[in-house]
Amino acid sequence: MISCNKDNLSESDQFLNAFEQYIALENHTPDYIYNQNKLHLFDVYISDENLKILDDNPTAENYVEGSLVFENRVIKKVGIRYKGSIVAWVGCLSGTDVFNPSGYKTCPKLSLKIKINWSNNDKFYGLKKLQFHSQNLDKSKMHERLGYSMYRAFNVAAPRSNHAIIYINGEYNGIYANTEHIDGPFIKNQFNDGKGNLYKEIWPVNDDGNPHQQADYVNALKNNEELANVSKIMRFANEVSSADESILNQVINKWIDKDQFLKTIVVDRRIVHDDGFLHWYGSPFSNFSNHNYFWYKNSSADKIQMIPWDLDNAFDNLYYTKNPVIKIVDKWNKISNDCEGYFYGAGFITQKSAACDKIIGSYASYVDLYNNLDQVFKEDYFNLNTVNKLLFEWSAQIENSVLQAYNKFGNQEINLSEWKNEVEALKNDIELSLN
Repeated sequence: MISCNKDNLSESDQFLNAFEQYIALENHTPDYIYNQNKLHLFDVYISDENLKILDDNPTAENYVEGSLVFENRVIKKVGIRYKGSIVAWVGCLSGTDVFNPSGYKTCPKLSLKIKINWSNNDKFYGLKKLQFHSQNLDKSKMHERLGYSMYRAFNVAAPRSNHAIIYINGEYNGIYANTEHIDGPFIKNQFNDGKGNLYKEIWPVNDDGNPHQQADYVNALKNNEELANVSKIMRFANEVSSADESILNQVINKWIDKDQFLKTIVVDRRIVHDDGFLHWYGSPFSNFSNHNYFWYKNSSADKIQMIPWDLDNAFDNLYYTKNPVIKIVDKWNKISNDCEGYFYGAGFITQKSAACDKIIGSYASYVDLYNNLDQVFKEDYFNLNTVNKLLFEWSAQIENSVLQAYNKFGNQEINLSEWKNEVEALKNDIELSLN
């Protein structure tokens, strides 16, 4: 409850008390937060001391206490931290080793995570967490939103994403991708049962086609941690591992919906999500693994489904090669170098053909079905008319905010004409990729 005794309150608390307290109601749903026709504004308040903790060491990814104001309502005692992977920190930290990010914040903005239930069990529009991605390396500011919209249009379970404006302590901080967090509320919204296990970045079998250790599956759990019952995904892994070529497709089709998985591959390849589940990294020539995905295991049936994640580098290699570090050389159903690793891009990073994996490789026999689905996807969703319409609408939403960011931060942000050129370049790349 908000105190009325202003004599004992800080200046910040007195300011926040001017806002009405947010109260979670049943009709407060995530749909409003991710409404594609809205450009929401979120105001984050953090004490100078806590903001310095974040700015001095962003990669620590430790939460500090703050408050969130949205549409003149305040939620106090939320957790706030910066977030990111290696790519997200590039050019934004004082450290010079891009593969070992360190140092203090040097960019105007970094990706943010806000934990609504940091101090209690509160939810905000049915959400436990909010994620705001900086898009620092995406000059068009459209890759993430467009990529997720394509998955969802093709009926692939994926987060919702739109744009949002962030203020920090009353000061404009920039325009972000407001992307749905994959967690308990997400799976309850996406799946009928919504009570199964959610795993982050653990492929059911390793690059040798064998199950992981039980502890590895437990460590990858993102819900139901108190039970930590991973027996079903281990059973799936064991069945895949022990299956010979004659029954492998039958085993996998029992657990994974064939059309659904092929649809995921179709979208992945069309948006060129080269930093996703089809890219198997290794260094130097062993222990290959992929990343940027989740698995959801149905709570009752023997069914498992993959969920794509982290699309900030989608579209990077759509037509002209722009990001050789993540570029996938092989087609998804082809094998190079007899399933041994090979060098490509950054000198010491090796990759291995995705089709060498027992799960992905099993789908190579469905190339005709894949091509049929790809044709449907292009005709109905990934075509110039649809994409240009979306990009036109979204550009109109954020144009003033792009200008505002440049006016405030100068050359640390993209200017309006360059941004428009980047959006046009994205359209042109898509057109060329479809020819």
